Amino acid sequence: MLTTHYVPGTPNWLDLGAPDIQAAAAFYGAVFGWTFQSAGPDSGGYGFFQLDGKTVGAAGPLMEEGASSAWTAYFHVPDAEAAAKAVEQAGGRVRVEPMDVFTAGRLAMFTDPTGADFAVWQPNEVSGLDAVMEPNTLCWTELYTTDTAAAKSFYRSVFSWSFQDMPMGGDSVYSIVSSPGGGKGEDTGQGGVMQLAQEHLDAGSTSEWHPYFGVADCDVTFNTAVEHGATALIPPFDAPGVGRMAMLKDPAGAAFALIKGDPTTT
Repeated sequence: MLTTHYVPGTPNWLDLGAPDIQAAAAFYGAVFGWTFQSAGPDSGGYGFFQLDGKTVGAAGPLMEEGASSAWTAYFHVPDAEAAAKAVEQAGGRVRVEPMDVFTAGRLAMFTDPTGADFAVWQPNEVSGLDAVMEPNTLCWTELYTTDTAAAKSFYRSVFSWSFQDMPMGGDSVYSIVSSPGGGKGEDTGQGGVMQLAQEHLDAGSTSEWHPYFGVADCDVTFNTAVEHGATALIPPFDAPGVGRMAMLKDPAGAAFALIKGDPTTT
C-alpha cells in the first residue's frame, strides 16, 4: 500500500498538466473537495491541490509542444542524475533533464520504452505528497502498457521493482508492483502493470500511467464527475476482493480512476 514514508521507487508526487488551471481546479474541487494554492509568482502557474490543509497533488500548465492534458506519476529517487542514466541505459528517453525546483527538490521526466510518460522526484525540503490512502487522495498507480514484458524489464532495471503476477482469467495477467524497502508482508503493493487488450491496441491506445483516487462512494463520486464534465471510460463496477472501481477522463482529457476498497479485504 502507498505511504508517505517514501523510499526509492515508490510514488511520492503526482501532478496534472492542464490547458486551463482554473478550470481544472474547479473540476477537482467539485469532485474531491480539493482547493488550489498557487506555488507563487515565480512558479509559472504551478500550484498545489490541497485537502484539509494537506497537499494531495499539484497542477501546472502544459509545457511541452503538442502535449495533451494528463496526470504524471513521480517516483522517489535519491539521485535524479543517476535515475536519468538508468533510464537511458534501459532504453527509455529523457524528456526533461534533472533540474532543481527552487529548494524543494529535483525532478526529471522520462518516457519508458513502451511510450508511457513518468517522472522522478529527488526530495530536498519537500519529501512528497502530504497524504495518501485517505478518501479523495492517491491510493494506487497503474500502467496500461502495449508491452508488459518490456515495461517490467525496464522498471525492474531503473527502480529494482519486483512484480507479483495475478491471473485474471483467460490470458490476462495483472502484475502488482513493489519496491525494495517498501515494507514486508502482504501490503507492499504500490501499483500495477497491465497489458492493453488487443482491441484497445487496434483502436490506437498507447501506454499510460493512471492515478487511482480512493473515495468513500465510487458511484456518487463518478456521477459528480460526469455532472461536472468528465467523460466516462469505465462505469462503476465491482472487482471481487478489490473494491468498486471506475475510470474517467476529466473535461480536458486527463484520465484517472476511482476506487472504493472492498471491506472484506480490510
